[in-house]
Amino acid sequence: MNFSIQILGTASAMPISDMNPSAQALQVQGRLFLIDCGEGAQQQMRRMHLSFLKVEAILLSHIHGDHVFGIFGMLSTMAMYGRTELLPIYAPASFGPILKFFTSYYGSDLTFPIEHRVVKTDAPVEIFSNSSIRIQAFPLKHKIECYGYRFDEILTERAALKHRPRSYAYCSDTMPFPELSDYVKGVSVLYHEATYPVSLADKASLHFHSTTEDAAQCALAAGAGQLLIGHYTSRIREYSVFENECREIFQNTVAAHDGDVFEIPYLYAE
Repeated sequence: MNFSIQILGTASAMPISDMNPSAQALQVQGRLFLIDCGEGAQQQMRRMHLSFLKVEAILLSHIHGDHVFGIFGMLSTMAMYGRTELLPIYAPASFGPILKFFTSYYGSDLTFPIEHRVVKTDAPVEIFSNSSIRIQAFPLKHKIECYGYRFDEILTERAALKHRPRSYAYCSDTMPFPELSDYVKGVSVLYHEATYPVSLADKASLHFHSTTEDAAQCALAAGAGQLLIGHYTSRIREYSVFENECREIFQNTVAAHDGDVFEIPYLYAE
């Protein structure tokens, strides 16, 4: 079964000429789950040859602009492609007025229904499942209400004899907190924001973000297979700084870049 993550944007809030704000597409058996939708997400989807009609659902971590400013263009383009299938958008309640504004002005052009499925939880909770994937939402610690998402593969009994289920967790804007490593325990691949290097730890604390050290410690405590990092501050343009600092704690770290594709690997069953 195809199970891959495609990186659409890795920048944080400040504009960067060669990077887009937060957005990712998880591909599962040819269907897409769009995770956050920063500005430029639809252009990135076109560059990476991803179908707007195959988006199963959109999952938004929170409503800060660098995570949602691309949503209006995304929805409009889906309509221009003739989408008719229901689109669920999982997001905090605060997204409701944003969606209402969009539909009040541009709803007459939509060719498909949109359903805002409110995410509200103080512990991991299942929000979606089908025959291939189970999705949980879990709380993060940020300036405003914010959630991470965990995707766990569902295997047939026959496949489970050969492989362990693959999994992916997305932790966007958050400062470190003890429970987070439990929420993402044992994931095959963990994406964790690493907005600041250790030298700017004071900025991370001030803005409710994480440092490279925070991300790596979370991956280590969770027993993750691989750590992907992103959401880089515009203050640092040499991204090897982020990767190298993480690798001092968690060796299997990769600094993600816009346009990267990561296949989530199978592990053999014991």
